[in-house]
Parts: sequence; structure tokens; C-alpha cells
Amino acid sequence: MTASPLVLHVFPSFAVGGAQVRFAALANRFKARWRHVVVALDGNGACAERIAGDVPFTFLTAPPTAPGGTPRRLWDIRAALRRLQPDVLVTGNWGSIEWAMANLARPNTRHLHTEDGFGSDEAVAQHRRRVLARRWALRGSTVVLPSTRLMRAALDEWQLPPGQLHLVPNGLDLGRFRPDGRAAELAVPGQGPIIGTVAALRPEKALDRLLRACGILRQGGTAFRLVVVGDGPERARLEALTQALGLGGQVLFLGHVARPEETYRAFDIFALSSSTEQMPFSVLEAMASGLPVVATDVGDVAAMLAQDNRPFVTPLEDAALAEALRRLLLDPPLRLALGVANRGRAVLDFDEEAMFQTYASLIDGTAAAQ
Repeated sequence: MTASPLVLHVFPSFAVGGAQVRFAALANRFKARWRHVVVALDGNGACAERIAGDVPFTFLTAPPTAPGGTPRRLWDIRAALRRLQPDVLVTGNWGSIEWAMANLARPNTRHLHTEDGFGSDEAVAQHRRRVLARRWALRGSTVVLPSTRLMRAALDEWQLPPGQLHLVPNGLDLGRFRPDGRAAELAVPGQGPIIGTVAALRPEKALDRLLRACGILRQGGTAFRLVVVGDGPERARLEALTQALGLGGQVLFLGHVARPEETYRAFDIFALSSSTEQMPFSVLEAMASGLPVVATDVGDVAAMLAQDNRPFVTPLEDAALAEALRRLLLDPPLRLALGVANRGRAVLDFDEEAMFQTYASLIDGTAAAQ
């Protein structure tokens, strides 16, 4: 019996995040269609817990590299590729670009590169060095992008041929994320509707902006409570800011949760305060859960939402975010109407099966050029 194709996935980190969760869902959907090896360059394999037991899956940390800078790292990566002999190499974002570079040497492996967005250091503009490196390293590769803004970057800045590029919007398990069902019981201090956010606590998520907006609400006497779901390097700083703003009696830092769908159902409003995004899964999950969304105007967020919810997409300003939240906090019927509209939009356009089938054809090498 012929073994299923071996797909080598290289992640800068395999911590729980949008790209990692998408891969886990894809692997679970197709089971033994492929064998998967995941390399996490930072050694973090937290998302492996989401891979079903019947999926052929191996987790590896990055191969050690000897001193010698980029040339030596490329040599070591090339050796790892020869040793593993994958049928397909899948890299993700800037953090894995050296694997794309090493794969340029002949003979090379069929290569699929995914880009999901930029870090806080490129929230305003991309680094010129990275633009040129992508332009060189991704020539001849299939490149997958979830948002129209990234598609424009790939065409205009990276100058990649259109035939290499595939726009694949993120999709979601609409049976799992839905308005009805068990809601988490959250011990949130204070009184008022619950604003919820779900994010890795990293600088680009700009949760300090959300906290400052909540500080404005508090000063204006608007009742609310805030739940922050997720963990990361910014947590201690954000908790200190919460206390400094006098929000300690209204904010709950919940950390990582295993069943976020139940937590969404406990929210009244979903908030996204990021400085950079493309097509965030958290917004899709909130929409599918029947929530109104207040968000900064980043990536494709405005285009994702139902038309009636789009006035609540704000500039990257504390006061604008606070005003949008205030309007929804004071208007329960509007919250309900926007939640129903967002659920309808998610059902119409963001079912995960379409995403799965497109990714499967890309991995198998049967997708038609766009």
C-alpha cells in the first residue's frame, strides 16, 4: 500500500493562533489523506493538543544550527529537507522565510507559502528588506492569502506573478460556533453587559487601546464588564494597566480556554482593538456566535461584517472605540439585531468546508491558478 503524501509544515510558533488552529482543523477534516510533520521554530507546540488522535502527525522542534549566520542556517535547513524528504513544504509568514529560501536549491520540494499578516513592527509599513526577501524567496511558489489587503501587497510590493497567488478566505465550523448552546459561566466582577475579546496577548493586538477605551467608558459612567480571553507576553503589562486605569473591579483576564465557543456565548459584545490584522478568526467566531462586533479598521474586518455592523468599525483611536462600544452597551435591541445579521453573513460566506476543499487542492497540487 502506498503511503499518503508527507507534508512538512514550518511555523514560527505552533502556539494556539489563527494559522495554527486553521491547520489543526484542516488536518482533522482529512485525517489520513496526508501525513503531517510540524516544525515549530520556537519549540512551542501548544496547538498540537487540537490535533485528533487518528491524524498521522509528528511534532518537531527546529533542527539545531551551528554558528555561522544565515548561510549556515540555510545549509542546516537544506540538510533537514533532504533528511525528511517531504512531498510538500508548507511555510507560514515571515518567520519561516529561510525555509523557503533553502528550498530554492535544486532539487527542490513543491512549496506552498501562507501569509496571515504582519507583526507590530510592520503595522504601518513593511520593512524593505523583507519585501525584497519575499520577492526572491517566493518566486515559483504557490502563495495563499486570506485577505484582499495581503493580495494587494503580494501583487504590488512583493511583485509576485498573479498566477502564483490564491485568495482563500478563512472559514469556520458553524456548527461549533453558534448562538445557541451552553454558555460559559464567567465570574466577571462588576455590573453591566459583557464586552469580550479573544486574542493572543501580543503588542500588535493593542489590548491597551481597548483598556484605555474602557477607561473612557468608566469615566463617563457607562456600565460594562470586560473579559480578556488569551495569554501571551503582554499579560503582566496589561494587568498592571488595568489597575492603573481603575478597572480592576470590572475586568477579568481569563487566560487560555479550551472551549472558546462557550465563552463567546457569554459575551454581549465582541471587541477587536488590533493595530494590524488581515482576516481574524476571532471576528469570524464572534459573528458565527451571533455577536455584534466593535473593531478597529484593520485588514478585511469591515468587509467581513454584516453591512449594518460596519458603522461600528472605528479608526485606531481610543475615543472612537469607546464611543462605538458605548452605543452598543446602551442599546440591547441593536446588539441583538447586529448579532443576527452577523450570524447570517457567517453562514452565507464563511463556512469552513469551502476553505478546506481549496486548501486540499492546493496541497495536492490540483488547484487552478487564479
